[in-house]
Amino acid sequence: MRDASGLLGRVVLASAVALIAGCATTVQGTPVSIFADPYRVAGMPAVDGDTGLRPDASGPVRVVLGTDGGETDEFGRTAISDIEEFWDTAYGETFDGEFTPVAGVLSWDSDGVNTAFCGGDTVGVVNAGYCGSENTIGWDRGVLMPSLREANGDMGVTMVLAHEYGHAVADQAGIAADDTPTLVSEQQADCLAGAYMRWVAEGRSPRFTLSTGDGLNSVLSAMIAFRDPLMNEGDFAVGDDEHGSAFERVSAFQFGFTDGAPACAAIDEAEVEQRRGDLPVLLPADESGELAIDEGSIRGFADAMEVLFEPADPPELSFATGGTDCRDSKSRDPAVYCPADNTVAVDLAALQELSTPSEEGDLATGDNSAYSVVVSRYALALQRERGVTLDTAQAALRTACLTGVATAKMASPVTTPDGNSIVITAGDLDEAVSGLLTNGFAASDVNGATVPSGFSRIDAFRIGVLGDEDRCFSRFA
Repeated sequence: MRDASGLLGRVVLASAVALIAGCATTVQGTPVSIFADPYRVAGMPAVDGDTGLRPDASGPVRVVLGTDGGETDEFGRTAISDIEEFWDTAYGETFDGEFTPVAGVLSWDSDGVNTAFCGGDTVGVVNAGYCGSENTIGWDRGVLMPSLREANGDMGVTMVLAHEYGHAVADQAGIAADDTPTLVSEQQADCLAGAYMRWVAEGRSPRFTLSTGDGLNSVLSAMIAFRDPLMNEGDFAVGDDEHGSAFERVSAFQFGFTDGAPACAAIDEAEVEQRRGDLPVLLPADESGELAIDEGSIRGFADAMEVLFEPADPPELSFATGGTDCRDSKSRDPAVYCPADNTVAVDLAALQELSTPSEEGDLATGDNSAYSVVVSRYALALQRERGVTLDTAQAALRTACLTGVATAKMASPVTTPDGNSIVITAGDLDEAVSGLLTNGFAASDVNGATVPSGFSRIDAFRIGVLGDEDRCFSRFA
């Protein structure tokens, strides 16, 4: 919400505490080089390492109203102080005038005595927000902040506050106004949070560190968790307080992290609509959007790939029992491309398991968690036909990109030779993005090797969704 809604409009406690499970998944395969350097993310070395509050962190300078003086609010003070130090310099590099800090920073306990924030009561408000009418930022120290910090570390909390401060910056800069749609203002704030996180990742923050490997992956995991819930056409709440899908919110964050605040200034209603294009937003009425993973449905996706790309030598599809076996691929992933005999071999049971949601449900899991992996193996067949190498980092990212191209094409129904139609539904892109972050199967080369950065894998997929086949081959040559 713009007034006291911000990033966490839909979050309940379970959404916060389950983030560790998503971000702790070990990426399958062996990291391989990306262009000249094997570890790059948005132009920076992609490495695991220290993430969070520095042991020698500069002290906070911001005053918090309503504080209990405890550790949680002290951390919030520190984060706000750091964010303001960033914008004190960065603001004037993009926007006119000088940066002015928000008028006030407040804290409350959602389980404690009622106080006021943005004209409303705080009892039961497990949230953080920016209040535009009062130019203040506030947070729940009782439930939300400790849960976020426990689940997603220091940078989970810091990202939330950077997002809320992004609203204040957007207001001050004039890129957001009272009539700006929530969908636009939220993604502006996501983007501005990304610009701040880049500053931290570059080692310029006197209070925090952020590794570009596991640290940044954890931040992206949190972004995915804060996606809009799936809704059906005709639901009474359609269009209310819309923040964006995981794909959209991660994209906005990546714009800021990669290109800085100028990219955020370019986010407006037209840009969001252009980026969304024909991608599905709502599920058909009374439908879940899930298609059972079986031999028939997988054959349908294989047929759709042939219709969409018209390969001269389409690969054969085979179903393995007890795992795939391909003599010229080292991959043991749920789906494997075998160049020697031009075959896509799938392990049906493994794909079914891949599409089964976890109990936590914070990361998006469903049928396209599996189908995107199958599509990615057909993407390798397309690359074989072009005569490019299939066992490099470029091939891995090119595969993710082509999977994005295919996914976007399937936003319109694809009629297969048997008369059936294949079409993606709302939530399918989020399932692909979650898989790219946690396992990287759809961004792996012919041997199942992926690149170390979830950011880079998702970025390549997004390039494909918003681009075309030729762009993938030129970008990841």
